[in-house]
Amino acid sequence: MTQSPLSAVLAGGGTAGHISPLLAIADAVRRERPDARIKVVGTSAGMETRLVPAAGYDLAVIDRVPMPRRPSGDLARLPARLARAVRQAGDILDEAEADVVVGVGGYVSTPVYLAARKRKTPIVVHEANARPGLANRVGARNAAVVGVAFEETKLPGARWVGMPMRREISQLDRAASRSSARAALGLEQDLPTLVVTGGSSGAASINAAVTAALPVLAAAGIQTLHVTGRGKAAADAEGKSLTAPLYRQVEYVDGMEQAYAAADLLLARSGAGTVSEIAAVGLPAVLVPLPHGNGEQALNAAGLVQAGGALLVRDSLFTPEWIAGNVVPLLQDTSALQQMAEASAARGIRDADAQMAALILEAAERNEA
Repeated sequence: MTQSPLSAVLAGGGTAGHISPLLAIADAVRRERPDARIKVVGTSAGMETRLVPAAGYDLAVIDRVPMPRRPSGDLARLPARLARAVRQAGDILDEAEADVVVGVGGYVSTPVYLAARKRKTPIVVHEANARPGLANRVGARNAAVVGVAFEETKLPGARWVGMPMRREISQLDRAASRSSARAALGLEQDLPTLVVTGGSSGAASINAAVTAALPVLAAAGIQTLHVTGRGKAAADAEGKSLTAPLYRQVEYVDGMEQAYAAADLLLARSGAGTVSEIAAVGLPAVLVPLPHGNGEQALNAAGLVQAGGALLVRDSLFTPEWIAGNVVPLLQDTSALQQMAEASAARGIRDADAQMAALILEAAERNEA
């Protein structure tokens, strides 16, 4: 019997934290079903307008419906706005003749989940954070299956599948790629190497502490690659781009797998994607959670820290003195770094994209039976 092409509608957007796993899932579905028809639903205001078409997928947009957290005019307008977005999502599902809906959270997912429920289209949810967002808490209530990146995530019927990620990262062999990665990034081959990143948008407090600690790092023979974030280059007292011994700064690395391969230790925020990626590749890390928000970054890091794969330090305590007393000795202790790498890798999941694709196909096939 000829298998009819699968039609999957994937919802998510706003930030790379939603879009990256969504695209990894889409790629995995297409590997399993090369003839699958895949449409992504986002809004006109998020990074998906650039990233989704660049990845080769069709993007449809609906109205962005933020959820006000206190009484306001926006709260009074919420029912009408949500109803309109649900109608828009429903039109997209109908046009696509969707067999399955996949949501990764964010504002756009709630209307798509509600439209799918009306049509009895099976819903598959992936939650990236240890503390689930509102949209996925709504979607999970009616989901055929829920996948989570972190074992600790509390959602009904959750299965721990890990974080879908680009295969260039999930299949990375750090040891085999180290030499070429260091050469490509302009680093010395044989020095202990610290890679610092605050994510695509940078992290001002991390940048400030690291630049102040550069003399101590260099004196210890440690080279630092500093990924500052776009528009956040570190400057000297004269406002020029900062230069220092054993220090190289770039605003962005196109392909973080190179940075992961080059590093002996990563210093970063503990976004869900970063925590999952460093575990997948077995990279020791120092994690500095964002000091604001709902505390989800500390929760994201908790399992990896408890397992011994990373150190955690509060943003308010992350100072040049802390770097001198903790990061420098760690980078000089190859045995400790190796133990951390092994502990990290033991927590890592490298096939989350394939696991999610299998769950999506299973949900669609159950619905057809």
